[in-house]
Amino acid sequence: MTIRTILTYPDPRLRTIAKPVTTFDEKLHTLIDDMFETMYDAKGIGLAATQIDEHIQLIVMDLSEEGDKPQVFINPKVTPLVEEQFTYEEGCLSVPDYYDKIDRPKRVKIESLDKDGNPVEIETEGMLAVCIQHEMDHLNGKLFVDYLSKLKQDRARDKVRKVIKQREKDAEHKKM
Repeated sequence: MTIRTILTYPDPRLRTIAKPVTTFDEKLHTLIDDMFETMYDAKGIGLAATQIDEHIQLIVMDLSEEGDKPQVFINPKVTPLVEEQFTYEEGCLSVPDYYDKIDRPKRVKIESLDKDGNPVEIETEGMLAVCIQHEMDHLNGKLFVDYLSKLKQDRARDKVRKVIKQREKDAEHKKM
């Protein structure tokens, strides 16, 4: 397994629309393993392939406290089941250390394929509903900051630049 580089806002590659997965092979399984390794290393709970510059409709998630309940969603389709919105403070591995409140449909149906191409259908609400919608946005070239005002988007961009700069400094110190 390989830890992959996570693209950060405002990298234009994050705006790429993902293509459907058509081949379920060892290469796909290796990518899924790499994505889980990358997500766990970054202390995230969800990762879309777009975030590691792979532009296919693939999402990995693990919402468990122990990190022992991995979920794979391939070619996912999400349908809101209610008009009621749920407000949740979201963060994103591609927008490090920036959080803001986003409204999303409270209950959704997820239709997708598992890692072997078998159909999966789930009706859910709460954290899974929020996370799948957040990750689906990535597959459509959208970020959670796109729901925010221009001022907040600028703040997020500035925050990400500072975080990246600090990470680079920390990496230089480790080399010494």
